[in-house]
Amino acid sequence: MAGHSKWANIQHRKGRQDEKRGKVWTRIIREITVAARQGGGDLSANPRLRLAVDRAKAANMPADRVKYNIDKATGNQEGVTYEEIRYEGYGIGGAAIIIDTMTDNKVRTVAEVRHAFSRNGGNMGTEGSVAFQFKHCGQLIFAPGTSEDKVMEIALEAGADDVITDAEGAIEVLSSVAQFEAVKNALEAAGLKADMAEVTMRAENPIELTGEDAVRMQRLLDVLEDLDDTQAIYHNAEIDSEAL
Repeated sequence: MAGHSKWANIQHRKGRQDEKRGKVWTRIIREITVAARQGGGDLSANPRLRLAVDRAKAANMPADRVKYNIDKATGNQEGVTYEEIRYEGYGIGGAAIIIDTMTDNKVRTVAEVRHAFSRNGGNMGTEGSVAFQFKHCGQLIFAPGTSEDKVMEIALEAGADDVITDAEGAIEVLSSVAQFEAVKNALEAAGLKADMAEVTMRAENPIELTGEDAVRMQRLLDVLEDLDDTQAIYHNAEIDSEAL
C-alpha cells in the first residue's frame, strides 16, 4: 500500500544523528547496562540486550568494551545505576514529542528537559499527554529502488504487520516488537539490508512543518538531543529540510 513521501525526512534525521556520533557510544553503553541488568547477560535469552549489542556492532564499538559493560551491569564490575524515565511534551505547531532518558539523577534530568522545552518554544506535558499518538513497534526502512515485491513477500512471511511504500519508493516494514528480530533476520538472510532498523515509537499522525516553524522545531529537537541523559527522541513532525 502506498504512503506519503517520508524518504527525505528519514535521510534528514539520519544526517542529524550522524552529526552527533560522539554521543552514540554513551547511549549504547547505557542501553547495554540497563538491558543486561534487567534481563541478564545471556544474549540468547535477552532480546533487548541482543538489539543493544547489534547497535554497538553497527557503531563499531569494540567487542571487549561491549563485554565489559555487560559484566559491569550483571554484577561482575561496580557501576552506576541508571533509571529509565520517559518525558512527553509539545513542540512547534503542537507537534508531539517523546524523550526517553536514562539517568542517575532524575531531579537534574527533569529540570533540564523542562528548561529545554520552555526556552525553545515548547511545552512539557504530563505522562500520557502525547504517547497515545505513537505506536510501539518494529520498523525497517529500505531505500528507493529496493524490490517492493521481494520485501513484501519475505516480510509478511516472517510475521510483519504491514509494508508501506512512499511516494519516492522508500519501503517501510512494520512489525510488532516481538516479531521485529524475526522479520529483520529473514530480510537480511535474503540479502535485504535496511537503511534503518529499530524498535521505535512510530508517529501515527505526522505534522508537516515548513519555514520558520521547521527551523524552530529542529532547534528544540537539537537541544533535547544534546542533553546528557537523552537516549532517544520520537516526534511526529515532518520537517522541511530545505528550510534549515
